[in-house]
Amino acid sequence: MKIELASGARWAGVLIVTALMGAGFAEGVDGLPLFDREQARVKVDWLVAPVAARTELYRTENANEIVLSNGLISRTFRLLPNGATVGMDNLMTGEAMLRGVKPEARVTLDGVESKVGGLLGQRNYAYLTPAWIDELTNDPDALQYSGYEAGAMEAPFPWEKKRYSSDLPWPPPGKRVTLRFHADAELIDLSSSRQSSDNKNAGSPVVCRVREFRACGPRVREEQADAASKRGGLSVAVHYEMYDGIPLLAKWLTVTNDSDQAVKLDTFTSEILAAVEMSSTVGTDTGPYQKPNIVALSDYMFGGDTLLNATRAIHWVNDPQYDTQVCYARRAKVLLESRPPVGPGVMLAPGESFETYRTFELFPDSTERERNGLATRRMFRTIAPWSTENPIMMHVRHAAPSAVRAGIDQCAKVGFELIILTFGSGFNIEREDPAYLAELKELADYAHGKGIEIGGYSLLASRSIDAENDVVNPATGKPGGFATFGNSPCLGSKWGQDYFRKLYAFYEKTGFDMLEHDGSYPGDVCASTVHPGHGGLDDSQYRQWRTITDFYRWCRGRGIYLNVPDFYYLNGANKSAMGYRETNWSLPRAEQVIHTRQNIYDGTWEKTPSMGWMFVPLTEYQGGGAAATIEPLAEHLDIYEALMAGLFGSGVQACYRGPRLYDTDETKAVVKKWVDFYKKYRDILDSDIIHVRRADGRAIDCMMHVNPACKEKALAMVFNPCDTEQETVLELPLYYTDLKDKAAIREQDGAPKTYELDRTYKVRVPVKLGPKGISWLIIE
Repeated sequence: MKIELASGARWAGVLIVTALMGAGFAEGVDGLPLFDREQARVKVDWLVAPVAARTELYRTENANEIVLSNGLISRTFRLLPNGATVGMDNLMTGEAMLRGVKPEARVTLDGVESKVGGLLGQRNYAYLTPAWIDELTNDPDALQYSGYEAGAMEAPFPWEKKRYSSDLPWPPPGKRVTLRFHADAELIDLSSSRQSSDNKNAGSPVVCRVREFRACGPRVREEQADAASKRGGLSVAVHYEMYDGIPLLAKWLTVTNDSDQAVKLDTFTSEILAAVEMSSTVGTDTGPYQKPNIVALSDYMFGGDTLLNATRAIHWVNDPQYDTQVCYARRAKVLLESRPPVGPGVMLAPGESFETYRTFELFPDSTERERNGLATRRMFRTIAPWSTENPIMMHVRHAAPSAVRAGIDQCAKVGFELIILTFGSGFNIEREDPAYLAELKELADYAHGKGIEIGGYSLLASRSIDAENDVVNPATGKPGGFATFGNSPCLGSKWGQDYFRKLYAFYEKTGFDMLEHDGSYPGDVCASTVHPGHGGLDDSQYRQWRTITDFYRWCRGRGIYLNVPDFYYLNGANKSAMGYRETNWSLPRAEQVIHTRQNIYDGTWEKTPSMGWMFVPLTEYQGGGAAATIEPLAEHLDIYEALMAGLFGSGVQACYRGPRLYDTDETKAVVKKWVDFYKKYRDILDSDIIHVRRADGRAIDCMMHVNPACKEKALAMVFNPCDTEQETVLELPLYYTDLKDKAAIREQDGAPKTYELDRTYKVRVPVKLGPKGISWLIIE
C-alpha cells in the first residue's frame, strides 16, 4: 500500500499512517518482553557485587514504545508518530533524568540543518509526564523514523591481549539498538514485513521496519523545495549501546548520502538530552550552576590528559524551550549536546556513509566524590580495558646498542617488563635506513629473548617542520601564533602523511612492542587548502584526528603498547600522565617523594592506577643538579626506595629514566624487593584506590586498594614522611571490599587480627611507623 500525502495535509497523512500501521507495528515488537521497572531493577550495589542482569530490549504497554535497560538505567523510545527518547531513568535512585523531548540528533548538509526524529507540543520543559507524551505530535520537518534493529555488541576495533591485564571482555557485554530515520517523503507500507521467527533467536539481530522513504517530490511546498531536496537524499541511523552491569550507554550516528550527487556534511549534533538540573540559581544568568548528575564524554577528545581539560565535544548549554526554569534569564546549563567544535566538513559521495564519534553517558547513583570516582574508573575499565595493561618500564638513557643491551639485562634480572629508548637517547623512529632498522630488529629480538618488551619515543605535534607543512593560522594564512604548542605540523600535510607511513612501517619491520608518542595531536585546525590530507579549515580537525586514531587503533589490534600524554584511551592508548609538573623533578629528592604520593592521590580520583604514569629522574631532568637526581643510586638508596614504595604500592608505574636500574648488589636487591612485592599483589595493587589521607609531610598518609573479587579484599599502603616515629589510628572504609561484619587485617606478613566493622563499614586500625617508615596492611 502506498500512501500519498497532499502538500497541505502532511500531519494528517502521518495520522493516517499511524492508524493504518498501528496494529502491524505492535506485532513488530510484541515478541519483546514487557518492561516491568521494579522487576528489572538491579537489587545489588553494582560497584560491590556482581550484577547478574543483562541488557535487554523491552516493550511497554504502549504498542509504539520500546525500552533499552540493564536494570541500572533505562532509555525509553516512542516510535510513532516519530522516533524520540521519552524517558531516561536512573533505576538505582528512582530518578527521572529526562525533563523534555528533543530531536535524537541534528545534521547539517550543505548548510541545511535537519532534525532527526523528535516530537512537538510539550507544554512545560521542567518535567515530562506520560499523559503529555501521548499528546505530542510529529514534526513534519524532521527526518522520520522508519524502523529499528537490535543485536549484539560489536568491537569498534580489535584488541590483542599481549601482556598482563585485568581479565575483561572486549567488546564489553551489552546490547546495541539502532533507530533508522529517513527524509519525509512517499511512505511505503511495510507492515507485512514483520520480524521473522529466526530474528527472535538469541544472538540474532532483531529487525523491525515500519516505513520506507523515497526522495521528496514536487508535492513539497515550493518555499521548502531546496531544503527538502537535501533532506530527501539523507538517511541517519542512530546507534545506542548499553553495557551490562554499569549505568553506562553510548550513542553515535551513521549519516548516509542517498542522493545522486555529492554533499558536504557541515556538522552534526549526535546527542541532545534535556536533563534534570541538580540545582537552581534564581537571580543570575552566569551561575554557578551544578551540572546535571551525568558524566558525559566522547572518544573525540584531545589536548589534555583529564576528563576536564580534554573534553571537546560535550557541551552543557541553556535550553531555550525551558521557560519555566527558576533562573530568570533562562540560562541554566541543563541541556546536554554532543557536537564537534569544528566540522567535520567532509564531502560524502552518492551512497557514502559517515560514522560519527561516540558519546558516552554515565549515570552515577550518588554525589559523593569517591563513589562517583569509582564509577568513572569502572567506566574506563569497561570501554577501554587495555588501559589495565600496566608493564613495569625503564627509560634507557642512551640508544647505543651496547647501552640498550645492558638495560635489557638489568630489566630481566630485577623483573622489569619493558624498556623504552627515551627522549634524548638518540633513537629516531623516522629514520628509514635499512641498516638502522636491522640494528633495531636485532635489539628487539635480544629483548624478546630475555622476556622483555621494547619500545621507543617519538615527538609529534609540539614542534615545527616548516611553513609548507605546519598548521596554517586561519587569521593570518600563515603558520604560527595560534596552535596549542605555538607551531605544529599538520597531520594532513605531505610531511604528516609521510610521518605516519614511517610509523606503520617501523613496527612492521622491527618487531618493536611500544610507542611513547609525545606531543600527540592536540586538536589544532589548519586553514591550508593545499595539504593533501584535508580539504580546508572545516575538515582539518576531523581528518587529523582520524589519522592519529586510525594509527592508535591499528596499534591496539597488534598489541603495541601506547604511552600518550593526551586523552586517547578510548581510541586505543594505554596510558597517559598521572598528572605532575615536570619542573618539580628538579626539586630536592626528598620533596619529590611527597610530590609523587600527592600526584598519585590526586590523579586517581578518575584514573585507575594503570592509566597514569609517573616519573623517577635517575639522572638529571629539568635541572636541579645533583640534589635532584637519584644517581649515584647506592648513595641515595633511601630516596630511591621511598619512591619505588610509593609507586609500586599504589600500582602506578613510572618512567625510571637513566642508564641503569641498579649500581650495586644492595641497590639491585632493593629494586627487586619492590618489583617482587608488586607482582605478588598485582591484582589488588592494580585495583582502584580509596583515598584515605593525602600526603602532606606532617603525618602518616595512606592510600588503600579495594577489590571484592580478589583474595586480598584490600591493601592499604602507609607512609611516615617525618624524621620521628609516628603513631595514628587509621580509619579504613571497607564498604567496597564487600566485607559485612568482620575483617582479618595483618601488617605485611604478620599474624592477622580480627576487626569489627562499624555501621558505616569502617574499621579503626592503630599504626606505628618509625622515621620515614613504610608499611602495608592486608585486609582479607
